[in-house]
Amino acid sequence: MAKFELKLPKMGESVAEATLTSWLKEVGDTIEADEAVLEIATDKVDSEVPSEEDGVLVEKFFDVDDVIKVGEVVAIIETDGDSEEATSDTSSTEESADTQQAVEAASEIIQQAQVAVQPQVDFSSSERFYSPLVKNIAKEEGISLAELDQISGSGLEGRVTKDDILAYVKNRVQSSRTAATSIETPKASVSQHQTSSLKTQQVISTPVSVNGEDEIIEMSRMGKLIAHHMVASVQTSAHVQSFIEVDVTNIWNWRNKHKNAFEKREGEKLTFTPIFMEAVAKAIKDFPLINISVDGDRIIKRKQINLGMAAALPDGNLIVPVIENADQLNLLGMAKQVNDLANRARQGKLKPDDTQGGTYTVTNVGTFGSIMGTPIINQPQVAILALGAIRKVPAVIETPEGDFIGIRYKMFLSHSYDHRVVNGALGGQFVQRVAQYLEAFDTSREV
Repeated sequence: MAKFELKLPKMGESVAEATLTSWLKEVGDTIEADEAVLEIATDKVDSEVPSEEDGVLVEKFFDVDDVIKVGEVVAIIETDGDSEEATSDTSSTEESADTQQAVEAASEIIQQAQVAVQPQVDFSSSERFYSPLVKNIAKEEGISLAELDQISGSGLEGRVTKDDILAYVKNRVQSSRTAATSIETPKASVSQHQTSSLKTQQVISTPVSVNGEDEIIEMSRMGKLIAHHMVASVQTSAHVQSFIEVDVTNIWNWRNKHKNAFEKREGEKLTFTPIFMEAVAKAIKDFPLINISVDGDRIIKRKQINLGMAAALPDGNLIVPVIENADQLNLLGMAKQVNDLANRARQGKLKPDDTQGGTYTVTNVGTFGSIMGTPIINQPQVAILALGAIRKVPAVIETPEGDFIGIRYKMFLSHSYDHRVVNGALGGQFVQRVAQYLEAFDTSREV
């Protein structure tokens, strides 16, 4: 009998790891080629990992909620082939070596300070994701769940990295040294970081009363991720909004004129979204300092214009697929991209790379009748545009013969931007330029 190593497959250029959300097969189960063995999730996209061989599942190396790196062996499948028994995966070995090195470094710091190692703690109840490396260091150093949850992460989506936890261990040692030489009571020897963390925890942990008629609903994994991402964004960026009203009567009439022919020719609907996205891409080219990210005291000016398109999912959650190089697409190409991503988002068929690399996001709050909104910035971007509902309203129309009241189709654009790096002039000029492109839409064009 031969043994086949089932590894976490490469899911895209920008995806390096995924979280195991559930095992679809148990040890001893028979598996057919291309049959799903486990489910995984990146920051926003869920997917399945199929087996490449027929066989029997004989060993599993990860538990639910563990973070797995691309290329790591997740399971062993026993097959009927004659191939040699699989050896340990290189990336797994490297990860083990990194873990051992990090643990030894942290242990040396503790030994020098003569601080006793605390008992290991189970971190499975935490709502944050921690890599196996961080978990191992935390367990070795006796870092409690409360302490770990209070460490500010510098990794993707605020995750705690190896450097973050080692810096925390070092600071804790230094605090312990200071406490050991002081004349204060043992209670007062708690480190400043721990005291601050406890105060913070007391502030944010507001009790919620529940009576017998209330229903308790557990947040989904994606819901937890979105909640964390939104809170982190508000804490990171100084949100400011600018609003502008746009007359889109010409766009409304042009779409009505062409939508039936477009659907008959292309087999899909012509919506307003690609028209709006085209105008946004043009405005970003005019104001490239909207297309940036902040890295500490540095500003990263993005070369590509990759537009995120917020889409509602059937379960009520949101996902933001990305249109890459949106400024290079004509209106037909933009319409194709918008429809493809929207359809695959509704069907749950987006790939991890479909939600990566966005540099600016557009969200359509008008879908549900809202005339305007104040959207939260999608980190690490610095701005987001909300499209309000298109309404038929009375308006003053200026003509060479004089002003008169007429019926026009209008909408509000709501622009949220990070006031740390985008001032009011730039934020206002950008959304004004988007409005100008929409009102100057060429109604003689074909699609």
